[in-house]
Amino acid sequence: MSINDTQEELIEEFGLFDDWADKYEYLIDLGKKLPGLSDEFKTEENVIKGCQSRVWLHAFMQDGKLIFQADSEAVIVKGLISMLIRVLSGHSPADIMKADLYFIDRIGMSQHLAQTRSNGLLSMVKQMKNYALAYSSKA
Repeated sequence: MSINDTQEELIEEFGLFDDWADKYEYLIDLGKKLPGLSDEFKTEENVIKGCQSRVWLHAFMQDGKLIFQADSEAVIVKGLISMLIRVLSGHSPADIMKADLYFIDRIGMSQHLAQTRSNGLLSMVKQMKNYALAYSSKA
């Protein structure tokens, strides 16, 4: 699936819920389903700066695709990073760098997250795109 196909899928899933309490529950469920990150990758260099809660992001190349793994101490934040992983992981660094992540606005995350969480979400996106940039220069 393309990045945009996955974004459309997420928009559709969140569209099933009428109120934000249900959408937050779904976000929490997504976070609970995110596989944990091995302790060897929970290092200071993998911590995303700018997030209120600690978030670790690990990236590696596999068959020309960039793979992301992450974890967080906060379950809502885990839900946010799990959506980003779902959308971006498994694509080429070039596709990740040029991706327009419109799903964040379309499902209403920008308006319904606290300012600190919104800033953290932007920091996660920035770090994932930075990894893509770094790996694209190695390709």
